[in-house]
Amino acid sequence: MPINPKTKGLAHVALRTTDFARAKAFYHDLLGFPVALETPEILGFQVGQLFLGFKKAEPTYPGGNVFTPFNVGLDHIAIACEDEAELRRVADALQAAGVENTGVKTDSVQPKQYVAFKDPERIQWEFYMV
Repeated sequence: MPINPKTKGLAHVALRTTDFARAKAFYHDLLGFPVALETPEILGFQVGQLFLGFKKAEPTYPGGNVFTPFNVGLDHIAIACEDEAELRRVADALQAAGVENTGVKTDSVQPKQYVAFKDPERIQWEFYMV
């Protein structure tokens, strides 16, 4: 029997980073997400209604500080985009800033457009048409 929780969606997403300054430069200075919290332990941004928080990475094994979407766990995070012109503007801005990205593509599972890109830790993100 399903639990069926009453929810309004995700409250926050917590990720790990090796460098708060680099994360702030990418998410705030480049992408423009407002800083919502900045302490020695947590760096947080507001992404629409979602709080995106970062903690310092503490690798427990050699090479454990490099993200790969092919391991068990996070594959990517998608940010809703409602307007095709905005999607194309973001794709062009990412390219101009030298951020590795796919350009605007069409999802093969759902016929929706997106642009995928990687942050400085190589975590994959998408701006995705909803």
